[in-house]
Amino acid sequence: MVRKAHPVRHPANQTLLIDADDTLWENNIYFERAIASFISYLDHRVYNAEQVRERLNCVERATIASRGYGLTSFRQSLVTCFEQLTDRPITPDKHDRIVSFAQSIANQEIELLPHVSETLTELATRHRLILVTKGDHAEQTDKLRRSGLAPHFSAVEVLPEKHNAAYRSLSAHHGCEANTTWMIGNSPKSDINPAFAAGLNAIFIPHDFTWALEHENIDHPPAGRHLLELAHFADLTRHF
Repeated sequence: MVRKAHPVRHPANQTLLIDADDTLWENNIYFERAIASFISYLDHRVYNAEQVRERLNCVERATIASRGYGLTSFRQSLVTCFEQLTDRPITPDKHDRIVSFAQSIANQEIELLPHVSETLTELATRHRLILVTKGDHAEQTDKLRRSGLAPHFSAVEVLPEKHNAAYRSLSAHHGCEANTTWMIGNSPKSDINPAFAAGLNAIFIPHDFTWALEHENIDHPPAGRHLLELAHFADLTRHF
């Protein structure tokens, strides 16, 4: 069970590792809209929408394993899923239409989550902030640039995957002290559990539309480490 945070302020000079997608700005809602358009366009005669989505989830897992995260990977997953579920060849027109669903995500403006900018501004006066995200490096750094939030961070880490070894390596590289380092994010699978496995503290900020492939039960923190759950990003200033 996630332990609700008590309003106790931690001392200055903590290191806050902060996730990007669906923690600082909206992300998965755009993928969900693209997927809904894809399923509607496929209009499968046998499988319902839930079954098509489950097939797409399976395809995405395989594509990510071979090609990593990002829009290029997502585009390939849509095309592969369509090929697996249709009994007709994909014409150039159909291919372009499928690709357009992914392109709609790239065309989105960055939409910051509520109070993110002012919260980071305040936190940066007392703590070291490091952006820790995963995915395609060019895509993620471009989103950070367009968000206007880059000046708040002392460093930016775009990881191929967020796992125990990645957090340990990152912590060693930046000289993070485990007892004063917190990973903050919306994903149990990528933000919370691997941070615990690396011996760090963690702060879970749920998002209503967290990607299905990021769902996971939250582990108990290791001995001497802490887990907080906050309803909103702005709540960080009550604790840090």
